[in-house]
Parts: sequence; structure tokens; C-alpha cells
Amino acid sequence: MAFRLEGPVLEGSRVRLEPLGHAHVADLAEAAEENRDRYGLTWVPRAAEMTEYVDIQLARVAEGRLAPYAQVEVATGRAVGVTAYWEPRYWISEDQLSAIEVGYTWLARSAQGTGLNAEAKYLLFRHAFETWEVSRVDLKTDARNARSRAAIEGVGARFEGVLRNWTRSWVPGEEGRLRDSAMFSLTAEEWPACRARLERRLADLGPVPAPRAAG
Repeated sequence: MAFRLEGPVLEGSRVRLEPLGHAHVADLAEAAEENRDRYGLTWVPRAAEMTEYVDIQLARVAEGRLAPYAQVEVATGRAVGVTAYWEPRYWISEDQLSAIEVGYTWLARSAQGTGLNAEAKYLLFRHAFETWEVSRVDLKTDARNARSRAAIEGVGARFEGVLRNWTRSWVPGEEGRLRDSAMFSLTAEEWPACRARLERRLADLGPVPAPRAAG
């Protein structure tokens, strides 16, 4: 039986990764408009585009290319961003996933720097390596995006180089142009040490905020 790319709910203490759906649209529309100062090199839809954005992602799910998640902040129960598994590769056989990319990631400004990104990557990496038993997880970003590159390195991925004119640019004014992409990866052999570092980092963040009452 061929492998089917499906992302289960992944539960952490700070973030819960839920398969993306239309129930997340209202929260994500609000999250995307909090403060857009850091989105210049990243594709983040505007509030009015969020329903269409979710529709596009779900169409890719149907094609078997993507397993998108809403990043739900445990303390508030609100969806504050998106991330995904995508570009599955089957190098050995169709029933064994060999490698996967983690991408399509963005967070509301208020959720940045809170540990949500680190825990989300931990959950995604752990599931990929320990459940799917992949050999490699890769990530990429606009080569000019120093903040994103630092965040990727901060969760343990190794910089591999820059691929020139690799994918489309999301920068306003660069429509129809290609960007250089900084490529990063984490291998199965590196995962145990990376897992230990991420667990220490998450422990060092201190107590997890208690869930807030609704209303």
C-alpha cells in the first residue's frame, strides 16, 4: 500500500498542531493582521484572502503534496499561524517516505519569540523521524531572510548552501521573478542530538502559560 501523506494532530505544551481547516480561518485572519512588519520576505495572506488561502492548501492536500497545520496556541486556544509538511519524496519505494520538507510557516507577531516555533518544529521533526522514519527533513527560506535563517538554524537544521533562482519570490514588486533559496536539512543520524537540544531549549523556557478562560 502506497504511503499517504496525512498529518495527525501533534500536541505540545505550548502549541497544538491541528490539520488546517476552514474552522481556523477567523483566527488566522486576525493573526495575519496583527503586525505585518516582518512578512516582507514571507508569503502571509491578508485577512480577506484567508478563506481562499485555506482552499488552496486543502486542494494540495487532495493531491497528496501537502499536510498543512494550524498552529494553535494552547494558552488561548487560538490559531496563531500555519506550518506544513510538503514535497514528500519516495526514493526507495512508494510505501516508504524517504524525505519531507517542513515549510509554509508563519506566525502572528505576538506568537513570535514565545517558543511556539521551536516546539512546533520539535513536534514535526519527531513525527517525521520517529513515526514515518524518514531519512531527511529539509527547510528553505529566501536567502535574504536573515531572521528566518537564524530561526531555522536555531532549531537544529544545518545550512547546506544557496540555490540560485530556485523558487518564486514573495517580495512585493518582485512578482514574476525567482528568488535565491537558502537550503537547510536535518538527517536521521542527526535527529537524536537535535531532539535532546530542543528538549533542553524548551525546558529552559520555564513554566508553560496556563490556558486562559474563554470570554
